[in-house]
Amino acid sequence: MRRGRSGRWPAGARLSSLRTSFTVSFAAVAAVVTVLVGLLSYDAAARLVRVDQQTVFEGVVRDLLDEVRRTPLSPADFATGDADGGPRDEIVRPSGTVVQVLGPGGTVVDRGHPPLPVDAADRPVATGRAAGRLVEHRDVDVGDDGYRVATVSLGGGRGAVQVAQEFSGTEDLLRDLQQRTVLLEAAVVVAAGLFGWWLARRITSRLVRLAGAAEDVARTGSLGIQVPVAGYDEVARLGRSFDRMLGRLAQSEDDQRRLVQDAGHELRTPLTSLRTNISILRRMDELPPAAREELVADLAQESRELTDLVNELVALAAGRSDTEPPRRVSVAGIAEDVAVAARRRTGRAVTVRVSGDTETDGRPMALQRAVSNLVENAAKFDRDGGEPIEIVVTRAGDTVRVEVMDRGPGIAQEDLDRVFDRFYRAPDARSLPGSGLGLSIVREVAAAHGGEPFAGRREGGGSVTGFTIGAG
Repeated sequence: MRRGRSGRWPAGARLSSLRTSFTVSFAAVAAVVTVLVGLLSYDAAARLVRVDQQTVFEGVVRDLLDEVRRTPLSPADFATGDADGGPRDEIVRPSGTVVQVLGPGGTVVDRGHPPLPVDAADRPVATGRAAGRLVEHRDVDVGDDGYRVATVSLGGGRGAVQVAQEFSGTEDLLRDLQQRTVLLEAAVVVAAGLFGWWLARRITSRLVRLAGAAEDVARTGSLGIQVPVAGYDEVARLGRSFDRMLGRLAQSEDDQRRLVQDAGHELRTPLTSLRTNISILRRMDELPPAAREELVADLAQESRELTDLVNELVALAAGRSDTEPPRRVSVAGIAEDVAVAARRRTGRAVTVRVSGDTETDGRPMALQRAVSNLVENAAKFDRDGGEPIEIVVTRAGDTVRVEVMDRGPGIAQEDLDRVFDRFYRAPDARSLPGSGLGLSIVREVAAAHGGEPFAGRREGGGSVTGFTIGAG
């Protein structure tokens, strides 16, 4: 598989690899667990069966030894046709043991079914004088079957009894169990692989759709693509976060586009005026002194307004991407700093009233800019200056409230809902200097701090403007 032009693997290839890795990992874990459980189970079962079989045979041999040592017995006592159920039946019945009787000298007087081999170690036992001599267990092959054989002397040279237990059938059974265990393990591994593949497909299918949406955004540049989201797990959370991120980016792009359009519209008027005045400057010598002074004053005014407009635009744009880290600040302290600066710049009386603890989490430079804009706006409209401008900072619960009050003409009722819009200027304020961006910056700062701006008419005349700061 080839890489894309960017040098990275396509998203589909990465997700397919993830799906394969998940499937293989799931199957490998299932295989290891199944094999371990199968091996341990088989080993325990085989050990239990073999030990049980060995214990039964040892019990038979031990009972036979006790019998021949306690009671003198002859080969005839172990005859096959004993109708009274002699010692032979006591040996055969509980365990299905094969019994073969040897006479003096080790000759076979009553063959077992099947006949058991007699070797050099068995004959001396058959001719022995002591009862209960034992030839230890040994494994022999009789035809296609394997047997475990022990020989016990009857004593007095009368012969011996051979007892045998077949173990090949048990081993065949254990081999069959082993094969079945292997087949079951293989089936479990295959089933685990199929289940892992299905589960991986189910999990990664949403990642595939999410990756497809991301690729569509990267290819088309469109931020309005719908992101498929389903469920409530981590993948769903990722999808919702990605969808919210696209929404925020789309909103930011739309705000940026509108800001550029509004800025272009607002810049057109002062630039046109400047071009007109500059063109008149070429005929400066032809103008009377009064016209010259008016032209220079107009140029100075237009340049100041253009400078203020550019500064406000820069502040507004910077406010949207402000990287100033939030920290614990005193809003009352910020208000005091703004009041000191406003007194120095405007010569107006500015007072500060504080109620409650006004510390909160915020960006101090942005908050200072917002409060300063409110005070400058109040000073601009309250031209009489009869009463001081008041900055009131209060706290109610988790919310800090900043109010700036003046005794100017106030805000018309129809303008209250629009004073915080960008570039909006009330009809009676269009003759005053300003860009119409100061209060919109207040709105941006308030929104960034979890609050909202407000404006109203002050009782007794004037206006009240301000903003709130959310819990911090």
